[in-house]
Amino acid sequence: MSNIKSSNLGYPRIGEHREWKRALEGFWNGEITQSELIEKTDAIRLNNLKKQQEQGIDLIPVGDFSLYDHVLDTSATFGVVPDRYDYNGGKVDVNTYFSIARGLDEAIASEMTKWFNTNYHYIVPELNDASPKLVDNRALTYYKEAKETLGIDGKPVILGPITYLQLSKGYEASEFAGLVDTFLPLYVQILQELQEAGATWVQIDEPIFSTNVGEEVIAAAEKVYRTFAEEVPGIQIIFQTYFEKVFHYERITQLPVKAIGLDFVHGDSLALLNTYGFPKDKVLAAGIVDGRNVWRANIDEKLTTLETIKQFVSEDQLIVQPSSSLLHVPVTKTLEQKIDPVILGGLSFADEKLTEIVTLTKGLQTGRKAIEAEIDEVNEALSQLQATYRSNDDVRTAVSELTEADAKRGAPFAERIALQDERLNLPLLPTTTIGSLPQTPEVRGTRTKWRKGEITDAKYEQFVKDNISRWIEIQEELDIDVLVHGEFERNDMVEYFGEKFNGFSVTEYGWVQSYGSRCVKPPLIFGDVSWDQPITVKESVYAQSLTDRFVKGMLTGPVTILNWSFVHDTTPRYDIMKQIGLALQKEINALEENDIKIIQVDEPALREGLPLDQAKWDAYLEAAAYAFRLATATAANDTQIHTHMCYSNFEDIFDCIDALDADVISIETSRSHGELVSTFEDNTYTKEIGLGVYDIHSPRIPSVDELKQNIQRALQSIPSKQFWVNPDCGLKTRKEKETVNALQVMVEAAKEIREELLVKKSN
Repeated sequence: MSNIKSSNLGYPRIGEHREWKRALEGFWNGEITQSELIEKTDAIRLNNLKKQQEQGIDLIPVGDFSLYDHVLDTSATFGVVPDRYDYNGGKVDVNTYFSIARGLDEAIASEMTKWFNTNYHYIVPELNDASPKLVDNRALTYYKEAKETLGIDGKPVILGPITYLQLSKGYEASEFAGLVDTFLPLYVQILQELQEAGATWVQIDEPIFSTNVGEEVIAAAEKVYRTFAEEVPGIQIIFQTYFEKVFHYERITQLPVKAIGLDFVHGDSLALLNTYGFPKDKVLAAGIVDGRNVWRANIDEKLTTLETIKQFVSEDQLIVQPSSSLLHVPVTKTLEQKIDPVILGGLSFADEKLTEIVTLTKGLQTGRKAIEAEIDEVNEALSQLQATYRSNDDVRTAVSELTEADAKRGAPFAERIALQDERLNLPLLPTTTIGSLPQTPEVRGTRTKWRKGEITDAKYEQFVKDNISRWIEIQEELDIDVLVHGEFERNDMVEYFGEKFNGFSVTEYGWVQSYGSRCVKPPLIFGDVSWDQPITVKESVYAQSLTDRFVKGMLTGPVTILNWSFVHDTTPRYDIMKQIGLALQKEINALEENDIKIIQVDEPALREGLPLDQAKWDAYLEAAAYAFRLATATAANDTQIHTHMCYSNFEDIFDCIDALDADVISIETSRSHGELVSTFEDNTYTKEIGLGVYDIHSPRIPSVDELKQNIQRALQSIPSKQFWVNPDCGLKTRKEKETVNALQVMVEAAKEIREELLVKKSN
């Protein structure tokens, strides 16, 4: 029997029924104690390990579980706690840990941003004057737990020092080498303690090498892993890359580690093997099953790829694994009862991907004939899936005939904004929110009852209307200038459209972690996308009928709908993005026909979709900007188009932001306000903009002075006539009292600065 091993890189934390989410929120809300939180999350973690053990995975990851975020866990491991928290060394307690992520009283939360090009958010480490020490060897704790409780000789998973430091803030580039020297002995200590406990394999995640890192970074990696080899020779390290191609392939594969993990799904790893080969003294950990999408693997084709890969390595020097952690896919498809059986047959969530890994390992070990039945079953399922693909010739023709002129507004921005100012007549520094308002337990519970048929359509519609009416009144009392209807009818900003557009399917339990306890349920795109009836008009028109103030129509943009869906590969992604753009164009036309004159088309995932390889950036950004402009092209010149974007390095996409040609853009910047404002100091931006002035991901209520400082900082580089005041994101996750109190502060801060500006102007 061959010694080829199966492995997993990481497993979803949330539980089959999101038990993890409920435990976290129960603790935050004071409904359960800390000991109950630990008890509940321990049970989820052990169950995750047991499932992988029962599947037959050889190298089971331990330490991949988290109470919030694995990058924050790494900071806690080394006692990297911002100075604004009352931390005196030692193990970081649970309350401090959550406070770093969510904020506490006067101590604002740490910055949160996207984990590479995924919709997962991590907490950015702050290394300002940090004095790191190994205060909690989490990898050791979880390794011992798995071994003693379940008899699993697990594979500890550690975020590598190079990636950790590259994702951190609070130091100058010239300090990088020194920080490597500071953290290196701490990592050595972790590995030595694991070695003493009996660990043989350790997975060190270094996804930063799927980006265009420079010489200093690759040289630092060579130093770090040479030190590991010298100081901890008994540990077999898997240097794990993922998320597309690996840069510096020739030097990475020469690192003194036991194994190199490569992505054979999204990258060009096979081409790299063909060009440069692979060291005969190393194990190749081949990421062959897609860890970021939910469509079933073609076992026959994957086995052929593995057989090709096997030609480049010595006998038994191969590990079969997913392309990335399974954190990015739902837990199991076994709970799905309502989806089309053919589509269900073509799906593969985390548990099913483990089965695929084990099957492929078996086929590689004992030959194709040993898994012939599995291959036949998969081929039949995929054949049926392909046969049900919902093609739309009219949509494909429309996309094929598009020109650049089809994605242009009727007049340039300068002319449009003059017409909009005349029609809207808004005050200086107008206030608004991003769109969603609190989705209370009552809102979520009533929607669930309606979906189960426990209440009638009429009763549910009245419930939604009642919430819209109440919140229109609240917004008027707060004196917000541009209102929203609150999106009480929507489960999720992408899934809601996935339920309405042709070409989509949705799941019941396909939840994926986005940030903290926030989970999303990406829809499935399995067909050409089209629009056949209004989606948002009814609620928008009703809200507008209740007030003399303008109410924004709220849509999700084509780039975000694409990036936050699980897309089948039958049609090129950029073509699907154009299809969604055309569908949204019809929805915008329907809103305008009903006299909705401010329409927000959100694109929080635009930066997220940026390829890790900079050589591919231009093509993506051009396609993204085109799809957005296509969606908004036919809007009247006096209709004001807004958009919104989430935490990102906006400097990378500044030209694309401008190319969207939106009239107003709001950007999520409250946790990194100064850094984001500097982007607009260094670049000229002529359109209107709202830099989110407070953090909605934290329960803390900011002060008026704090928000005034944020606004004044922005006004140093952005003219007041261009500036809007708004929260940094939608408010659906916040409690009602928190929301009202924070908005009250926001409006007061805006009014005070507005008055100061008017007085200054009059003088």
